[in-house]
Amino acid sequence: MSKKIVAVTACIAGIAHTYMAAENLKKYAKKEGYDIKVETQGAMGIENKLSQKDIDEADIVIFAVDTTVSKAERFNDKKIYKVGTSEVVKNGKAAIEGAIADAEE
Repeated sequence: MSKKIVAVTACIAGIAHTYMAAENLKKYAKKEGYDIKVETQGAMGIENKLSQKDIDEADIVIFAVDTTVSKAERFNDKKIYKVGTSEVVKNGKAAIEGAIADAEE
């Protein structure tokens, strides 16, 4: 069964790492056949905002962040895998695999 993943990416400056992390997560998820939606919380504010339905249906939630997630209460009922943006930029595959392993515990 394909895993449904939602992620939020946000770095302190809200510029490069926010978007690079989002792209890396999407790239590895697509390669592995996972369904992923990524919300970015950058200098432009919240983009590609996740709907509550997206969040509720997700098997896995990844916060690839170096700062506080805006509107984090939307994820209250979910188990969240937290990782820094630079780790995801270096290795998006490890972040997704770590999140999946964490969700299956």
